[in-house]
Amino acid sequence: MDSESFQSGAAREGIRGGVNDGSSPLLDVRIERLKWSDPQFFALLEAPAGIEEIRQDLFRLLFEREAELHSYNCDLESMERSNALHCIRILKNIFSRRNEKVSGHSALTHLVEIIREGPGEVWPERRGLFLEVYFLSKGSLGRSEIVTDEAPPFLQYEGREGAKVRSDYLDGLARRCMARIASYRSGLEPAVIEQRAKARQMILDFLGADMDDWNDYRWHRRNVFNDADAISSIVELSNDEITAINLAVKNRLPFGITPYYLSLFDRDPSRRWDRAVRAQVIPPLSYIHHVLRSKEKGGSELDFMKEGQTSPIDLVTRRYPMIAILKPYNTCAQICVYCQRNWEIDNVTSSQPAASLESLSTALEWFREHPMVSEVLVTGGDPALLDDRTLVYLLQQLSDMPHVSRIRIGTRLPVVLPMRFTDAFAETIGQFHHPPEQDLCLVTHFEHTYEITPEAVDAVHKMRMHGLAVYNQQVFTVENSRRFETAPLRLLLKQSGVDPYYTFNTKGKEETSWYRVPIARILQERKEEARLLPGLSRTDEPVFNIPALGKNHLRAWQNHDLIMISAKGERIYEFHPWEKNITSAPTYIYTDVPILDYLMRLKARGEDLDEYHNIWYYF
Repeated sequence: MDSESFQSGAAREGIRGGVNDGSSPLLDVRIERLKWSDPQFFALLEAPAGIEEIRQDLFRLLFEREAELHSYNCDLESMERSNALHCIRILKNIFSRRNEKVSGHSALTHLVEIIREGPGEVWPERRGLFLEVYFLSKGSLGRSEIVTDEAPPFLQYEGREGAKVRSDYLDGLARRCMARIASYRSGLEPAVIEQRAKARQMILDFLGADMDDWNDYRWHRRNVFNDADAISSIVELSNDEITAINLAVKNRLPFGITPYYLSLFDRDPSRRWDRAVRAQVIPPLSYIHHVLRSKEKGGSELDFMKEGQTSPIDLVTRRYPMIAILKPYNTCAQICVYCQRNWEIDNVTSSQPAASLESLSTALEWFREHPMVSEVLVTGGDPALLDDRTLVYLLQQLSDMPHVSRIRIGTRLPVVLPMRFTDAFAETIGQFHHPPEQDLCLVTHFEHTYEITPEAVDAVHKMRMHGLAVYNQQVFTVENSRRFETAPLRLLLKQSGVDPYYTFNTKGKEETSWYRVPIARILQERKEEARLLPGLSRTDEPVFNIPALGKNHLRAWQNHDLIMISAKGERIYEFHPWEKNITSAPTYIYTDVPILDYLMRLKARGEDLDEYHNIWYYF
């Protein structure tokens, strides 16, 4: 994370002072901690020898520990043994000369410098690295304590007695899970619905409108809020939010909030419940400053996914063999701050966001000439904002291509403008769903249970009544990443007719680093919290998008490798392309945000860091 972005986040969340305040063992950064935990390891780092001699001695120690874990006499608990082997593998990686060359960092050099500084607390800029190595070292000895409780030995019982013991234990797990889930509010709670009805009336009064206007999506588009003073008349804004909005508008950065979505804000600016809602559309100051600096340089660095290099023709993007993207509309009802297309998207007030008929016809001809593309993702921008006539024309053209068996419409309107989905609209696009020959489906983007409202559920229901499946792609950000925070979203989505599809790790775009979460956290969430849910509610896949190459499935160990840790504690990954073992393609080196920085932000929000104690052991 760049220092400006983290300082901005820290200031917002009240982070002050040093790391080691004694509040959690996770934040203890005394050098002696490593010495007490692993004297052998510490002695090698402390030895008066050169870096290469220390490197060889460390490898010998790690090989010895690995051999012991594979020996006949190893009686370490199975989970600890497995984790120890992973920790040894990662330690070898970060001490590797090859990985130093590839990453441009040397964890070993900085680690030796830390130890040679003598006893006491580690310097602030190196605390992240120290804690990473401390936990890896501890894990390599089988002392990670990743498992804090133990299931009863129900298999030792006869017949149903064991089943009852097992069932009682599972009840306990479920109660703990549901208690944490209940700590997050949803937009379907009666008190929240009532609160938002009052907000809606305030907006209608402010705009001199009535419920007929409210139910017309075109009215919302004409009355998008893009002025801090106007927004402040409905909800309270913090000073940072006012400054960010004013800067965005002044510099013509895409910004705007639909009246409907503004009604989902809480009136007070504490962000206690509506963090994820506000963060969708109100950019942090670090984002504004970074985008403006990039635009001064031409703006090419904002194209994180390298769509410029994967677009064979205007309006088309292709990264995979059998699917390609068509972008007929170049803005949305409102702009998600971390949109991957922020480099090319038009403002919400754009007068001509739709592609010209000529360019659209040329793009459609490209699809006709590429029969291997059997699936088309129509996105943008938000294609559901096209007028009915143009959208029907587009869907008809794609449906008439014999090789196109599925059309996806990528839209966030169920979340930000659900009144678009009238019965007539559902019937209009539903006519292009012809199973099994041709499938038409929607892919939307709910971030938090606070966005799920009766109106959104009704919009989804109308599409489902015409046979269309609706899928969700969630972005995993600092605003929805607390323990069990995405679990209630999955449960409520499924109950509302939406299938969880992907959970995207926040892209490594520098301008959105304030939103980013360590990969370790999304893996922890997927392998712990999500695993407690019923299968149909946890069917989504956690992925990381690699520039130009496409999605990398994070649960697949063979698809990425932790190869280095920087002096600041940033994990550096080598991502392998999806084509691996199919054809040759380059790898991608990615620098993650430090786990320590993330934990400090959670701490500032009042989170109990002990609940995240084993985050260090997800790689």
